[in-house]
Amino acid sequence: MSLLDDVLTRALKGIPASVEEGVKLNNECSTDELCRAAHAVRLARCGSDIDTCCIVNGRSNMCSEDCKWCSQSRFHATSAETYPIVPESVSTATAVRNHRLGVRRFSIVTSGRRVTGPQLDEFCALMRKAGEATGGMYLCASMGLLGLDEMKKLRQAGVKRYHCNLETASDLFPSLCSTHSHADKLATIRAAREAGLEVCSGGIIGMGETMEQRLRLAAECRDSGAVSLPMNLLNPIKGTPLEATPLLPEEEVVRSAALMRLIAPDVVIRFAGGRARLSREATLKMLRGGVNGVMIGDLLTTAGNTPSADMEMIADEVTRSNAEISAQ
Repeated sequence: MSLLDDVLTRALKGIPASVEEGVKLNNECSTDELCRAAHAVRLARCGSDIDTCCIVNGRSNMCSEDCKWCSQSRFHATSAETYPIVPESVSTATAVRNHRLGVRRFSIVTSGRRVTGPQLDEFCALMRKAGEATGGMYLCASMGLLGLDEMKKLRQAGVKRYHCNLETASDLFPSLCSTHSHADKLATIRAAREAGLEVCSGGIIGMGETMEQRLRLAAECRDSGAVSLPMNLLNPIKGTPLEATPLLPEEEVVRSAALMRLIAPDVVIRFAGGRARLSREATLKMLRGGVNGVMIGDLLTTAGNTPSADMEMIADEVTRSNAEISAQ
């Protein structure tokens, strides 16, 4: 039995591949082989559904943290828009517009180390309004390194899932951010889970990491208890330390997603930031190669894909997957 066959047999039962096995598969297997295996695992463990979400930038720019990839850090000179809190009319309209398209989840994402005090109460009010205006759309939040009390406030406001990316593998993180740590991220995730919230945690690929580090990120997110793992592609923004970072080739992006599925068989692998620069062919290959979640529309400081076109593509892929399942 080949290593791929062995990994596939176990992953179909929900037993993840190790990071070391993932690295070996990357060296030994073709992209088509990896995608076929990842797609089989996705259908067996998660079904045909493709989970959708959208976000709004709740607090923009002037972030105290020094994350090298981010356009909103006060350490970097970029053209990111600055405001303390998104107007209720904007956040509610974003939620309603996407809900009408069939998008499942809505999140407010803020810049800065954390949201606390009266401003957290303001954001909780925005979350409640979005829930009321959409008739109960699934609400998520991403508001920094919060503690248990803050997480409980969000849950009382109707939030069901908290987003806190680990961003990259623990051994690489200190070279990309010095103002907070991987341990701070894990403490935030523990607080969210203790408050009864689901966790969404992934990261950015293409920041100079190796494939091993990329897969270690997936394993660390999985082990943290994340039910959703966003995979973002670095957008090298002018004015940030990573502005000259070469873009990952499309095939490497596709392979990374497929290997992440084998590392995390039961987690939603969510293609998030950076999709707009990929060809439709590459995007479809990922949806047929392990990915079963998509972020719809604009991102924090960059434009995304057209929501209506995305939803049409996703509906077609769900129909295609259902046909595959029926044929088995």
